[in-house]
Amino acid sequence: MPVRQDLRNVAIVAHVDHGKTTLVDAMLWQSGAFRAGSDVEARVMDSMDLEREKGITILAKNTAVKHTMTDGRTLTLNIIDTPGHADFGGEVERGLEMVDGVLLLVDASEGPLPQTRFVLRKALNKKLPIVLVINKVDRPDARIDEVVDETYELFMDLLEDGDEQGLDFQIVYCSAKAGRASLNKPENGGLPDCDTLQPLFDVIEKSIPAPSYHEGAPLQAHVTNLDSSPYLGRLALCRIVEGTIKRGETVAWCRRDGSIRNVKLSELLMNDALDRKSVESAGPGDIIAIAGIPEITIGETISDPSDPRPLPLIHVDEPSLSMTIGINTSPLSGRSGKNLTARLVKNRLDAELIGNVSIRVLPTERPDTWEVQGRGELQLAVLVEMMRRESFELTVGKPEVVTHRDERGVLMEPTERLTIDVPEEFLGVVTEMMGTRKGTMDQMVNHGTGWVRMEYVVPSRGLIGFRTEFLTSTRGTGIMNHVFEGYAKWAGEMRSRPTGSLVADRQGVVSSYALFNLQERGELFVGPGDEVYEGMVVGENARPDDMDVNPTKEKHLTNVRSSTGDELERLIPPRRMSLEQSLEYCAGDECLEVTPETVRVRKVVLDARDRAKVRTRAKSQDAKS
Repeated sequence: MPVRQDLRNVAIVAHVDHGKTTLVDAMLWQSGAFRAGSDVEARVMDSMDLEREKGITILAKNTAVKHTMTDGRTLTLNIIDTPGHADFGGEVERGLEMVDGVLLLVDASEGPLPQTRFVLRKALNKKLPIVLVINKVDRPDARIDEVVDETYELFMDLLEDGDEQGLDFQIVYCSAKAGRASLNKPENGGLPDCDTLQPLFDVIEKSIPAPSYHEGAPLQAHVTNLDSSPYLGRLALCRIVEGTIKRGETVAWCRRDGSIRNVKLSELLMNDALDRKSVESAGPGDIIAIAGIPEITIGETISDPSDPRPLPLIHVDEPSLSMTIGINTSPLSGRSGKNLTARLVKNRLDAELIGNVSIRVLPTERPDTWEVQGRGELQLAVLVEMMRRESFELTVGKPEVVTHRDERGVLMEPTERLTIDVPEEFLGVVTEMMGTRKGTMDQMVNHGTGWVRMEYVVPSRGLIGFRTEFLTSTRGTGIMNHVFEGYAKWAGEMRSRPTGSLVADRQGVVSSYALFNLQERGELFVGPGDEVYEGMVVGENARPDDMDVNPTKEKHLTNVRSSTGDELERLIPPRRMSLEQSLEYCAGDECLEVTPETVRVRKVVLDARDRAKVRTRAKSQDAKS
């Protein structure tokens, strides 16, 4: 089969914060993509506001690097920068459909972590060749030899029996921040001996196969992602598998439902560094963007109208977590948002389905509420945060796991592989917390540095709300990462949050006088001047039960003068929670009110008498069972 020696398509995969986007920055700079002295932001591929705020990659993005090799030839690299967080695994799976090989980045100190296992498993399943890049070799706590051994063990664990060829991979030692790479192992904490990334470019050319194709085959292009342009409308990002495509020509659109329609392309674009430029034609192996098909979706095929040949649809892992999203039903609705109706919420969720293949939207008993299923808490929280910034007001339910029954009728639930790094002094605390969450220890490693690494397999519902308690118990020193492991038999009842809630019993404005008396009961979420309503959670009760309180109580006026300055000084500042922290805090009978200005925790049933009736019914049912 003929190949295109001037082109390589490669994806960069790694655990969160192991340096993928920083490495792409360095490759762009050293390939002359930016003019010398130009003001370019760090992590230029993280273009979303949320990505910059959180410091993570959320959407897979591609760029093209034209690099001049040492012999004068120009090599074009189509690079896919993928998310490292397992919640965005659908983006990783789509990105791997576009490439012929993978750069696996591993931190020289942290080594392989759960999401490293996740992305490597996906690459090995697709039989893609892999180049191992040991990044951040200049960290003072680097342990290069141990990390290479741990990575080999991970490969052996994931490779199928008889597939020893997968262990024959090239290793490159790199400092993405310094823009340096080498094939020779540096000293721990030292920089690579080459002052550029040229050794990495050489390895990519030799180890990643060039795109191959059949001479004279009809056009086949796979739609792997979507984008939009204010001038061109919806753009379909495609990898050309066979044949050539030209701007303005008529092609066959092979749709998801099996039908085929002839359509005319209005524009053909290709990446040039961070820009897309119009081109006349593109050939096998090229990654392109086409315009002119407003309803096209991910997984469909662009083919030759005289001989249409659809490619297989893209399939991703099933969702493991769900939560409800509906219109804002609180007494304070409509104060700050503009998109308030059920129709607008449903249209926005339907629009998300078009570009995000890893979520599902299902109807519920209520016409103004929908069940949204995804990979994890972070993915669902990012969706809610994006809708919030688009001026939606929402009621968001507590995250719950997606269960199913196997062929024998046994109830199965999703499990996670959890890796915890903590100082030795917190070993007993973490072990106790994992015991209450039905976690099973897989292995424990003490590197002799005062830190311990533990691996657990734990039910996914045991990790809902775990992060905040974990950080509190380890005094902020613990590090945790988890990734979907598989389905296991239902582990039984699990202890929920050990504390109750302080619930407002009326609507009004919070007063300092009331808070001064309430702060002895627990930790408060509201401050003086905040507006509350009946059923809104205003704090965390130190005891297990909920307590109805009056946070609006004013001091009775008398004709005796008094100074309240001392009391105001003794008020403890309230705990302001982010969207993710609020989702973790929610109990089973609580939900969130999300508006552009604020996030409030509230009871699902606002009226105190109605909540009492619900509790009475629940107790009677438990007694009968």
